[in-house]
Amino acid sequence: MADQDDDLDYFMREMRGVVPIKKENKVKLKTTAKEDAQTLEARRLAALQETEEDNNFLSEEYIDLLGPFDPVEYKKDGVQEGVYKRLKQGKYPVDAALNLQKKPIEVCRGEVFQFIEDCYKHDIRVALITFGRGDTPQSLPCVVKSYLAKWLPQFSQVIAVNSALKTQGGMGALYVLLKKSEKQKAINRDRHIKQGRQPKNG
Repeated sequence: MADQDDDLDYFMREMRGVVPIKKENKVKLKTTAKEDAQTLEARRLAALQETEEDNNFLSEEYIDLLGPFDPVEYKKDGVQEGVYKRLKQGKYPVDAALNLQKKPIEVCRGEVFQFIEDCYKHDIRVALITFGRGDTPQSLPCVVKSYLAKWLPQFSQVIAVNSALKTQGGMGALYVLLKKSEKQKAINRDRHIKQGRQPKNG
């Protein structure tokens, strides 16, 4: 019995000054379902962004710079002159628009890539990309325009590009004509067959 009393006295002396852990200082290992869902969504978006970056083939290498009043003109082989002329004259309705004004090149690169991919996926035929007009070839708007002149023809979906009319941005904007999606081509074929006409390519 004396030994037990001695052990108890020893234990109490050793524990003197020890403060119990407060409840709010304890680590919570269990998270709520809402927190789990938010974490998973954040990871999913990060993985998606990384995949998009991996697929982005647009180059940021040095290019020859265009001046403020230099037009951008591009027509893929096979595009009819009449179609391109109507694009230049702004006679096609604009179905989608992207504003790149005051955005750095690395941001423009990502947004242009995703924009063209989305346009084609949603059967957009004519798009407008706005970037503004600078004062010198070294100004940001002219640099963006110069990269767009290089980037847009790299898309297999893009068949023509031209500087916009003054009322829609002039030298600070571009019309972009995209080819018909496979779904659109199928719809056109069916319509022409019903009308007894031969469908056109493009």
